[in-house]
Amino acid sequence: MSNTGLQKDQKQSTTAATEATRNLTYTPRVDILEREDELVLLADVPGVKEEDVDLRFEKGELMLNCRCAPRHTDVKMLVQEYGVGDYYRVFTISEQIAPDKISASLQGGVLTVHLPKREAVKPRRIAIKGS
Repeated sequence: MSNTGLQKDQKQSTTAATEATRNLTYTPRVDILEREDELVLLADVPGVKEEDVDLRFEKGELMLNCRCAPRHTDVKMLVQEYGVGDYYRVFTISEQIAPDKISASLQGGVLTVHLPKREAVKPRRIAIKGS
């Protein structure tokens, strides 16, 4: 492949982007859904592996911390637009959530966190008795 101006510019841009994104912390985008019996948090964390997720509940806060390692270390990158660094976000969790029942899974770059509601706050149907 010949060295054209475009390739040279891409190389300079890639090097600059790599330097600029080193040691960065990103705020993952999230969706939060409310169901009758739980809240569901969906966080976009592309490139993160299960072993690189640290999800903690402490003092009424849900803390999400993930590490995104470089994807390709054995090849020369011509263009690198995916971020490399940490994802970090903290959510205040209401007392309506049962902290001991929180669960999470990671699939396709999306972290899904299930936050079950306590039994006392779940809607319930009240039976009506006849006379």
